[in-house]
Amino acid sequence: MTTKQSSPSKLEIDIQFASTAIEEKVLAIASQAAIKKWVKAAIGLNGLITLRFVNAAEGKKLNFAFRNKDYATNVLTFSYELSKKTLTADIIFCLPVIQKEASEQSKTTKAHLAHLIIHGCLHAQGLEHESATEAKKMEGKEIALLSTLGFANPYAAI
Repeated sequence: MTTKQSSPSKLEIDIQFASTAIEEKVLAIASQAAIKKWVKAAIGLNGLITLRFVNAAEGKKLNFAFRNKDYATNVLTFSYELSKKTLTADIIFCLPVIQKEASEQSKTTKAHLAHLIIHGCLHAQGLEHESATEAKKMEGKEIALLSTLGFANPYAAI
């Protein structure tokens, strides 16, 4: 008897940490399994996604090098390949900025990190928020995805 098996997702998720200290802080917030679950919820494509967690110095250096902005930002997304079936991207997360924002917005760091992972994954797939229409579409997707993962609307408290 032949059974049909669904083909497994071929999305490879590589998680990198700029230092052992950053790794310890991130893993105290969320496990690698949880982080991968959040990425898979946002991306239904094959490919390779690299998530890199950095400190403020590296975040500032990358933001200046690629966006000419002289400060560390919460998330930077670099999409290299995007088709209907495949995605290759690097997403950089600046942990100190994420922690500061979470505190300022009275959110848990875990909820804010989940939101920014979803946000970065949507950027990697071509979604933007430059116009009000684009922002509404992207925010709607973020809210829906986060809800399926058990997180509140990240825009409700803002």
